[in-house]
Amino acid sequence: MPKLTSSKLSTETGSPSGFSSSSVQSAEADRLEALRNYQILDTPPEAAFDDLVRLAAYICGTPVSLMSLIDAERQWFKAKAGDMDIAETHRDIAFCQYAMMAEDVFEVHDAQLDPLFRQNPLVTNDPNIRFYAGAALITPEGLPLGTICAIDTEPRHLTVQQRDALRILAKEVVAHLELRRARLQLEQETQKLEGLLRLANDRAQSMFMVSRSEIFVKQDSRLVRVHTEDIRYVEALGDYVNIYTSRERYTVYSTMKELEAKLPSREFARIHRKYIVCLDRITAIEGDSVQVDVGRVQDRNVPTLIPIGNSYKATLLSRLNLI
Repeated sequence: MPKLTSSKLSTETGSPSGFSSSSVQSAEADRLEALRNYQILDTPPEAAFDDLVRLAAYICGTPVSLMSLIDAERQWFKAKAGDMDIAETHRDIAFCQYAMMAEDVFEVHDAQLDPLFRQNPLVTNDPNIRFYAGAALITPEGLPLGTICAIDTEPRHLTVQQRDALRILAKEVVAHLELRRARLQLEQETQKLEGLLRLANDRAQSMFMVSRSEIFVKQDSRLVRVHTEDIRYVEALGDYVNIYTSRERYTVYSTMKELEAKLPSREFARIHRKYIVCLDRITAIEGDSVQVDVGRVQDRNVPTLIPIGNSYKATLLSRLNLI
């Protein structure tokens, strides 16, 4: 299996032969921008990543496994399995900064014998690393973010199957990063849209504050203009209300109190805790119910029967022209 040797490392982590320092700096800037676009640095533990590092430890047979992300001057551990108390280290001493640049799984069999790592404080002091194996986390654009790695305090070698499993786990980590980023972007876009809709609704409300002859309702991420004169009645359904017009039914997230404040008070009346009716659409009162002409072509001459709440009946009768 191809490995990154100490001589190759000094080239790849510095200024590679044939590449200017400016191109190396540009590539590092692109890498850091990609990492920050995932919005994952310094976030709390997440089960998906914790599960993957546990799998890495089980598969590789090591007491410790990590998901490491390499920032500009540090390596930060998003997920940890095993006895590893530190949350981050300086980038200069990170094994993972070399592993993420390797062409394949980067493996150090015995760090005490490796000239690149034998003076590393992570080797000479706690956690006393002897064995390290890391697979790079490569974005779909080909930019390395860090590694998923397995660590032991005893020298060892991975089998062919274990190395292959570590490659697969690295791809799974990146897949979860992509899903996580997509979810965050969707949430942010949804918040922006809701903010715009609230702004539009507020402006619409102010435009028609005097007459309140129109309201705007949100339907499938659209704002729909509804003429209040076309509303027959309103029905409460928990956190939502149904607005019935002569042609349509609109279901919106609102309360009866909010909607009642938007309707012209001279034309509408609350007749029940669950119902608001247009007074002009009442065709009859029978006992504790009113009949409302819904006005739909298919339902014409078939009025709707709506109950009257006891506490609303006197107010309703006082607003009707009784003979």
